[in-house]
Amino acid sequence: METKYALSIVIPVYNGASTIGRIVDELVKLPVEGGHEIILVNDGSPDDSAAVCESLLSNYSIPITFVNLARNFGEHNAVMAGLQQTRGEYVITMDDDMQNPSSEVLKLFDYARTSGKDVVYTFFQNKEHDSFRNFGSWLTNRAADVLLDKPKGLYLSSFRCMNAFTVEQICKYSGPFSYVDGLILQVTQKIDTIEVLHLPRTVGKSNYTFRKLVHLWLNMFVNFSIMPLHISTVGGMILSIIGLLGAIEQTIEYFFWHKPQGWGTIICVILIFSGVQLLILGLIGEYIGRMHLTGNQKPQYIIRDVQKNS
Repeated sequence: METKYALSIVIPVYNGASTIGRIVDELVKLPVEGGHEIILVNDGSPDDSAAVCESLLSNYSIPITFVNLARNFGEHNAVMAGLQQTRGEYVITMDDDMQNPSSEVLKLFDYARTSGKDVVYTFFQNKEHDSFRNFGSWLTNRAADVLLDKPKGLYLSSFRCMNAFTVEQICKYSGPFSYVDGLILQVTQKIDTIEVLHLPRTVGKSNYTFRKLVHLWLNMFVNFSIMPLHISTVGGMILSIIGLLGAIEQTIEYFFWHKPQGWGTIICVILIFSGVQLLILGLIGEYIGRMHLTGNQKPQYIIRDVQKNS
């Protein structure tokens, strides 16, 4: 991957018409030695984000690339589209909600250059998200501790800095179900963290929904780990052993105590085991379905057009 600038900043934009202009205005003023560029990716926003991003191209002399996706593909797929356009020795990804001030961008970049690490994640002493998003982030990180080869204590934040080597390796992934952190952990373990300031959201509302959280979990569970299959196998063995022990107990009870067995117990057992079977079948179906969609070349993203001011 050809590097032309010291830093590339990738921002996926969704319903960010009211904030993206102010973010770019702050970022262009950063004194980055070696120069920097900004890549804006409109992820099928229903508001005027596309028009606002396009207007920014003519307002600044700093290199700005506007990637307009054909529809909404999700944050991680939008980030992948932006990474393909980068030309920096280091790449920072950040949200469009103005909760990461521009001064922290420079702090993160400077630390990444001096740390010698491939990736530097950020963490916050005080997170200013709403309670649902904080809970979702906590749950996602706990799940990643189990499912992914994640260094202990590492907080997976969307505000991160990667070197060009890591970005190049990540961009080799062409599957439709992207999970940037999963790809990073497959590429490198040379990862560090740095504490940064996190500001309260003052404009708009979070796009973080339960549906998107479930989609993120499925990408993590199914695309970047086979541990759910291991859990299903072990769970099936445990339930089989419990069933066998229960059958032995019922046989002994019948011959020695002759206690009548209630139909309610039988129904409950059937429901429990049937539910477990359906859950395992659904999990296997999720794997097969994703293989089917990948084999049919479901696109990771579709770019409607790319515009640059330089």
